[in-house]
Amino acid sequence: MSLILENVSKNFVDKKAVDNISFKLEKPGVFGLLGTNGAGKTTTIRMILGIIKKGSGEITWNGKPVERKHVNFGYLPEERGVYPKVKIEDQLMYFASLKGMDKKEAKEAIEKWAKKLKVEEYLKMPAEKLSKGNQQKIQFITAVIHNPELIVLDEPFSGLDPVNTEIIKNIIIELVAEGKYIIMSAHQMATIEEFCTDILILNKGKTVLQGNLKEIKETYPANRIEIDTNQDIRNYIKKYDLQIENEKDNQYIIKISEEEKAHKLLSDLIKDNLQVNKFEIKKPTLNDIFIEKVGE
Repeated sequence: MSLILENVSKNFVDKKAVDNISFKLEKPGVFGLLGTNGAGKTTTIRMILGIIKKGSGEITWNGKPVERKHVNFGYLPEERGVYPKVKIEDQLMYFASLKGMDKKEAKEAIEKWAKKLKVEEYLKMPAEKLSKGNQQKIQFITAVIHNPELIVLDEPFSGLDPVNTEIIKNIIIELVAEGKYIIMSAHQMATIEEFCTDILILNKGKTVLQGNLKEIKETYPANRIEIDTNQDIRNYIKKYDLQIENEKDNQYIIKISEEEKAHKLLSDLIKDNLQVNKFEIKKPTLNDIFIEKVGE
């Protein structure tokens, strides 16, 4: 199976929302679709899922043009949509029926997913009684309850505390292991780095960067050192005219413009017998790269 976009564009009146973008998902995994607000991510997602028609170009799933009958997809939109006065169990049954599941099959799936996401106690409650985070977990269930092949997650961790974030992360790992194709759009760049092998960054509808994330980062020089010591080393850092970006309990994040200074700093620390628990020369983060590409 594969999802392929070739030279896809979309206009709304005189505004080009998506401008000639192309990318492929040819094996199971998580693909990162990134951009600032208004960059064209949601329009791209809606074209992929057949919610709106593309303007030009080709979008195929498993070799066939994207139509509802060809794509078994799950979609967690950025705009949340639970019915506040309706019991959670009834809502999930309704969404399952829309996906063609019979009552018995839907009930079993609801029980399975409610247990995995730890929301069993809320099934008989109306949605308005749930916290924002638990409502988010209910919406996640609606996206995966019917066992879709292609899953689109738009800001999946919005409103979640660290415990529930970890639950969703583990489920995404399980879905990839089951052979699912996942497109993830999120503003938490660290999360994208954790999950995505390949990314595409949009700015004003145009592709400004795409490809394998590891390979992209390899093209950038190192720009930071992370040091953990048992002593104050600020004088050593000042010696090489380096900038401390963050400092806490003798743990330092230091900006560098050239690796040679980092190696000289480490040599000085070792020569003076200072205890160095960690010394890591680091490539730019995805957040650094994103800001460089669309920060204006």
